[in-house]
Amino acid sequence: KMDATSQRVLQYLTEVEEAAEDVLTTKQQIVDLDTKRNTNREALNALKNEMSDSNKVKVCFGNMFIKLPKSKTREMIQKDQDQLDEDINNLRKGLKAKVNHLNEMQGKPEFKGYKLSPLSSDEIKAINSLLKR
Repeated sequence: KMDATSQRVLQYLTEVEEAAEDVLTTKQQIVDLDTKRNTNREALNALKNEMSDSNKVKVCFGNMFIKLPKSKTREMIQKDQDQLDEDINNLRKGLKAKVNHLNEMQGKPEFKGYKLSPLSSDEIKAINSLLKR
């Protein structure tokens, strides 16, 4: 039998391990979604550079090819891109909280500057207009 101290240490290590596993899983999800986003970007470029006169393209769904209009195909891929962007951003926001929680559990200090977010396009335009004066 384990005494109370050993039990608490084991529980603590289990919780830290689960938190670390959660961080790694989230990172892997981001990598997988980003890979899919890159594939979609390649498909959009291929559609843009498509030289044939045909207004339809073959699209692979699962294990079969279907002929669809280029415009509809481009629209579907773009919708998928928007959804992937949103999912990746949500995972990244959640990842920050998970990493901070893991560091807190391990008694490490919180990362400095970790809560920074990039400037929006409007903010960049405003800064550029100020700099041009």
